[in-house]
Amino acid sequence: MVGTAHGATGLPAPVVVNSGDTAWLLTASALVLMMTLPGLALFYGGLVRTKNFLSVVIQVFGIACIASILWVAIGYSLVFAEGSPFLGGTGLAMLSGLGEVFPGTTVPETSFALFQMTFAIITPALMVGAWVERARFGWVMVFCSLWLLIVYVPVAHWIWGGGWLATRGAMDFAGGIVVHTTAGVSALVIALLLGRRDGFPKKLIPPHGAAVTMAGAALLWVGWFGFNGGSGLVADFGAGQAILNTHIAASVAALSWAAIEKIRFGKSTGIGMATGVIAGLATITPAANVVGIGGAMLLGLLAGIICFGAVGLIKRRFAIDDSLDVFAVHGVGGMLGAILLAIFMAPGLGGVGYADGNTMANQLMTQLVAVGVVALWSLVATAALAWITGIVFPMRATRDQELEGLDLSQHGEKAWDFE
Repeated sequence: MVGTAHGATGLPAPVVVNSGDTAWLLTASALVLMMTLPGLALFYGGLVRTKNFLSVVIQVFGIACIASILWVAIGYSLVFAEGSPFLGGTGLAMLSGLGEVFPGTTVPETSFALFQMTFAIITPALMVGAWVERARFGWVMVFCSLWLLIVYVPVAHWIWGGGWLATRGAMDFAGGIVVHTTAGVSALVIALLLGRRDGFPKKLIPPHGAAVTMAGAALLWVGWFGFNGGSGLVADFGAGQAILNTHIAASVAALSWAAIEKIRFGKSTGIGMATGVIAGLATITPAANVVGIGGAMLLGLLAGIICFGAVGLIKRRFAIDDSLDVFAVHGVGGMLGAILLAIFMAPGLGGVGYADGNTMANQLMTQLVAVGVVALWSLVATAALAWITGIVFPMRATRDQELEGLDLSQHGEKAWDFE
């Protein structure tokens, strides 16, 4: 087994389990699960029309269930069991043979597997935002199951499981590459393959519940403390620093997004501020353990500016109906943070500095290679999976079903019934 996940590399082998570290990791696991259920479900659900709200929530719930089962059955093993540089082995299938502690840490391997499960849950769930209001539930479940095993699992092994990118020195503290790049790029591919919603981009498709979306963003924001703060696997100074960086980056990104809206459109919106928060969180994620407060603030500022521009570019310039901006916010933010960490980790900028023999230029090249390879793998594998699954399980609902709304046509229920 290997021990390179989420910044755990290099810790001395423990003699006994540390109860404080374990308690923090269990708490962080609950926080990350809260990000998906209910955070992401509400964040996305508020952005769609009333007739599709329940379908979004059901898709997120369904993905959480199937990802959990696949993770314990084989996913964890393929990431963290001994294997090749490209994929782990099957020695830990069904979580059999877990050690008292995860190697190189002070936490039980059961707790570590649980924490990693919550990341495996939220990553495919992020993609829901690309196909809302038009994808069939059956296709979503089949596609996300295969995507988890074919896209997420290998990438997680490459970087967090001691695979080939980890041995090259690629850094991704909590998922800018493993989570946000994979989900963001894949979401863009699906949006292109699935096609636009009726009337897009000429017809305005307003969200039905801005307050619901802001509540979901708030849950995501709080949950992200576990996402980044728990990724060091210890309750120490570094965990506090990661959480501080996470919070400050989100705050700066939200305000910068609101300021751009005010300049461009005359008003700052709640949806805009919530989106800015998520952009800042995605961008700081890969770098939360290596940058200082100043670096976190700069990453938050850049997240607000660049992700705002990416939303306009994708939706207005290219007219791609990535409905809830998964690529522009998560994909662009995650890649931005993963690349810029090589610069902002410099001691002169308040960062932790570089390992002996390493330089800013070398680390930057390593990060560019890691982001490029993962983006390419996500693109190609997602396109192939979507096409293959679409042969058996049609991707898109019929026009009549879309007009009726997916809540009724796919699930036979209404999210809201005021009669």
